[in-house]
Amino acid sequence: MDSNTHKIYMDRCLELASIAAAQGESAVGSVIVHNGEIIGEGYEKSRQFKDVTRHAEVVAILDAVQKHGTCEGATLYSNAEPCILCSYVIRHNKIASVVFSRYCGELGGTSEKFNILTTNGISSWAPAPAVHFYTE
Repeated sequence: MDSNTHKIYMDRCLELASIAAAQGESAVGSVIVHNGEIIGEGYEKSRQFKDVTRHAEVVAILDAVQKHGTCEGATLYSNAEPCILCSYVIRHNKIASVVFSRYCGELGGTSEKFNILTTNGISSWAPAPAVHFYTE
């Protein structure tokens, strides 16, 4: 995909992140795109639901799976690097590519120490998704 296409989806992530921030959550939004269509979206809801697993990426994946049965082969966009929890969910759902615009530090799924998102060292998992760092 070209940078203009990435910008469209990243802008939606930022809109969702603004909703999260307005609700007292961390400002993170995520969309799942398949064949040029947003099939799922979400924003941080951990505080709202008192559930640490309700990160934006997980909420978006759950939305896509609920609506379409799967998000295998899709692209996940997020305005923040998926953490190790979200990275596991991404890998489990066989998402083909991930685009994000801000690293989240040592708990990020692409960090050298906990590279859950990018490792091909777990033989029972499908190949790692293509990962792209987005900058305007």
